[in-house]
Parts: sequence; structure tokens; C-alpha cells
Amino acid sequence: MNKEIYMQHSDAALLHTYNRFPVVFDHGEDVYLYDTDGKKYLDFAAGIAVMALGYSNAKYKSALKNQIDKLTHTSNLYYNVPIMEAAEKFLKVTGMDRVFFTNSGAEANEGAIKAAKKYAYTRDGHTDHEIIAMNHSFHGRTLGALAVTGTEHYREPFEPLMGGIRFADFNDLESVRAQITDKTCAIMLETVQGEGGIYPATQEFMDGIAAICKEKDILLILDEVQCGMGRTGKMFAWQHYGIKPDIMTSAKALGCGVPVGAFAMTQRVAKLSLEPGDHGSTYGGNPFVGAAVSTVLDIMEEEHIVDHVNEMSAYFSEQLDQVAASYDFITAHRGIGLMQGLVSEKPVGTIASECLQEGLIVISAGSNVIRMVPPLVIEKKHVDEMIEKLRNVLDRI
Repeated sequence: MNKEIYMQHSDAALLHTYNRFPVVFDHGEDVYLYDTDGKKYLDFAAGIAVMALGYSNAKYKSALKNQIDKLTHTSNLYYNVPIMEAAEKFLKVTGMDRVFFTNSGAEANEGAIKAAKKYAYTRDGHTDHEIIAMNHSFHGRTLGALAVTGTEHYREPFEPLMGGIRFADFNDLESVRAQITDKTCAIMLETVQGEGGIYPATQEFMDGIAAICKEKDILLILDEVQCGMGRTGKMFAWQHYGIKPDIMTSAKALGCGVPVGAFAMTQRVAKLSLEPGDHGSTYGGNPFVGAAVSTVLDIMEEEHIVDHVNEMSAYFSEQLDQVAASYDFITAHRGIGLMQGLVSEKPVGTIASECLQEGLIVISAGSNVIRMVPPLVIEKKHVDEMIEKLRNVLDRI
């Protein structure tokens, strides 16, 4: 079958919820993908920040193959060894006290919302609590996650959604203060807004939010689904700021391709929030994903991935600055670590399509940002190759 037939069969069978690029990927190696025609693509999207280790880490592949031979699922009615090991390692790198493993980032954010509401209910017995979320945020496609997603066109077709949500402006502390009431139980935000356009939080904003939460016994929920797992030069982006959330969420690179997410919390929150009967998941935390998470965390420590990100990101950012300075229609460059964006006055969808023809994979963020979230194992030679391909496209445009 050629790729046209593959795409026709897929379009006939799958629900049309994505406008896919016209390529059928077959396999990956290192930081490259190969399509069914054998064409090679430099991957600077990593499956939307998922494939942090690239496509050929031998230890990762071996661990998953070994676990398949042993046990993939038992349900959460029983203990299993891989998820226990994964939990201990995850809590060590986060500094949190309790964790629940989910199947996705959206589910992790759903769990975080439930935990915050249950904490407030246990504290005062009320059921009318409110959550402050950020404009232009993105927390997932499920109904609870949509309710705290601060982009109206995502929410509108599915309203009415969960009530009690107020929206403030990211990096605007006074905007947040204006939304606080005596019903506020949590403030929820991405430490670095991803889908909203690659906006890192400022130090002043994070310090102010943390102070407000401490003063008023409001829980701070940080969504690290995209920006976590080493991508910003710390294991989690919030670790740049000298603050600590009450609840945090993770997914994407947590499993490096295996569908898994997590929400974690401090003991203070855990002892007053979810208890047996409040939350659950048939698949969440099964032995297979436990093996994946455990191995990913081992590899990140053994191969000093975070140090490598810091080394690469300085060079990458410098090269992107030069690109931004070279084209009038590239109006800004922003980002942190290996989570970078170029703001374009030209259609970013067109740029991404042209890059694909050039053998380069990039994606968009918001309506006008070329987003680059490559595997964390890229080297300078890959940055140079990416810049050359990108310039070829921008020159044509």
C-alpha cells in the first residue's frame, strides 16, 4: 500500500478530529522519523513534546519488551512492582509526597481539579468552591480540563461546562487578585504556556501567586504536562522559581510514547482530599506504564538529560535569535530550554507544511507561533540541520 491508500483508509475509518499532515510515518531512529516511502525527517516536534529520549534508546525498549513478557495489567485492585518503583522515583524528582498515575495529561488535570475541590470540601464542608485559571491556557480536551482551558473556541461548543471557574491573565498578578473571592479554592496554571504561544511565567508572577496561595489557604496547581520532564532545563519548570506547588500534573515525556500521566500532591493536601471511592482508573498505573515511567526516570538521571538540555538550549536559543533577526515577518522569539517558539506574521500552518516537505517536523502553538519541542537528546549538529532547513523554507516564503 502506498501512502495515499493508507491515508484514504484512515480518513474513511477515523473520526475527523484532526487535520493531519499528508505523511504516514513508519519508524524512528535517534531524532529522525521515516515515512512509508523511506523519506527521512528531522523531528523537532517529538510527538508534541512526548519523545524526550528520541526513538532508539536501547534501555527503554528493552525494559518495555521485558515487561510485556511478564505482565501488562492487573487493575488497581492489586499492587504491582513497576508502579511502586515508578512512584518512588517520581516523588523523588518532584519533591511531592503522593502520586496517582493516569492515562493522559487531561486525566491528570481532571484528578488535580478533583483533589483541590475535595480538599476544600473537607476543610469547610462547602460545595461551591471556585478555581482561578488563566486566559490562553490549555489543560486538555475532557470536560473538566476544558472548563479550566482559557481559550473560548475550545470551550464554546461544549458549554455549559463545570461552573465556578474564573479566568485571569497570565503573568498579570493584579488580574489574578481581582478574581479571588472567599470561594476560591485553587489557582491553576501552566508554568510555561504551551498551546497558548510558548509563554514562560515571570518570577514576579510566580512569587506573587505563591504568596497569595499561602496567605489565603488556596491550593496552587501547576500543569507541567508539556513543560515538565527536563524540557526547560530543570526536571520541572516550577523548579526554576524557588516555589513549590500543592498539586502538580505531568504526562507526555513521562512515558516517552507510552500513554501515561500523573498528578502528585503534598501530604497536607493528600490527607484532606481523595480517599477510597473518590477517584480511580482501570488502566492507570498498570505494570506496563510503570515500567516505562521507571525506566524513563532512570535514563534521565543516568544520562544527565537535564544537563544536556541546558547545554543545547543555549546554542539553540542563540541560533533562533539569529533567525528572528533575519526575517521581517518573524517578529519575536521566546521560550525556555528546549521549548521554543518563533512568532510569525506568515501563516504558521503553511510554514509547518513547507518544513515537512523539506524533511523537518515543526508544529504550531496558538495562531502565530512556530513551536519547536525536539527530543531532549538532540546535538548541535541537529540544531544546525534544523536551522538550515528552516531557513530554506523561510527564504521561499
